[in-house]
Amino acid sequence: VQLQASGGGLVQPGGSLRLSCAASGSIFSINNMGWHRQAPGKQRELVATVDRSGSTIYADSVKGRFTVSRDKTQKTVILQMNSLKPEDTAVYYCNAGLLPGRTGPFWGQGTQVTVSS
Repeated sequence: VQLQASGGGLVQPGGSLRLSCAASGSIFSINNMGWHRQAPGKQRELVATVDRSGSTIYADSVKGRFTVSRDKTQKTVILQMNSLKPEDTAVYYCNAGLLPGRTGPFWGQGTQVTVSS
């Protein structure tokens, strides 16, 4: 499974960004897809995930601001980020796995999100 992320960039506090991640390869086995992030000097943390049934999990810090979804083909996972805060600044990584709600073994390349005025 290969994951190709896109989106990210520089945005002012309160702004919005949209991240997208497309899966290719042996994707028939993939159930869960989502996003993690890693800020400088911190451990990588879960941001949001969505499984094939549409069940989602969000970090408390992003609830009500971020929305994770998948397209009809189930090959692409999207993270819509609204009301961004400086503390959302991090490298965001797409993730995919076989089990619903679980971090999987497949990772995409990171994409930088910077929230700053």
